[in-house]
Amino acid sequence: MSLTATPDGVLLIDKAAGMTSHDVVALVRRRLQIKKVGHCGTLDPIATGLLLLTLGRGTKIQDLLMSEDKEYVGTLTLGVTTDTQDRAGKILEEQPVPPLTDEMVRAAFEKFRGDFYQMPPMVSAIKQGGVPLYKLARAGKVVVREPRLVHVYRYGIDRIAPPEIDFRVSCSKGFYVRTYVHDIGEVLSCGAHLKNLRRTRSGRFVVDGAVTVDELQNSNPVDTLGRILTLPEVSRMRGA
Repeated sequence: MSLTATPDGVLLIDKAAGMTSHDVVALVRRRLQIKKVGHCGTLDPIATGLLLLTLGRGTKIQDLLMSEDKEYVGTLTLGVTTDTQDRAGKILEEQPVPPLTDEMVRAAFEKFRGDFYQMPPMVSAIKQGGVPLYKLARAGKVVVREPRLVHVYRYGIDRIAPPEIDFRVSCSKGFYVRTYVHDIGEVLSCGAHLKNLRRTRSGRFVVDGAVTVDELQNSNPVDTLGRILTLPEVSRMRGA
């Protein structure tokens, strides 16, 4: 495949920390000389992991790919809440972390399994009146948001070492892991924020073998083009 061709398909990227999803889209457009590039599901700058990019006619299935469930691994920090619900935000409150048993931690996670309503954070890409909430938040405004019905299919707790807890969660579209962590902190009566996050899966696609940002920047663009999944391949992988 050459740079003169306009590929149609999906490129799996392993996003690096510190980048926005839009930064990755801009990098792919520049490196691969492709104008029509979209992404499936925003990853916050602190997050790493799987970002699905749709190329050419692949952008027509973007909504379909975005609607699929996702899986994350993360670390939360107890005792500190922030205005963004992650470590990138300003500290709002610090509280002592009470003595916690493993059973207390698991009971808090268990409250957020299956269907439940989640209040989207102010610092988010959700639009109100055509304006993203994060822009309103930057202007110091807080607006009424509608709770969203979300679903946690399964979760796992990998390490409990207060103030940190390592966890895994498989969840529905529109789920905010930052808010999940914040709400668990409220149940544990000490607050919490998201320290680290990595998306490991989206639908049938996994981060293992995805193109890293370093590869994108430094490898031959023709090699990267060769790793694009064609639309028939995407359809087969999804079982469609």
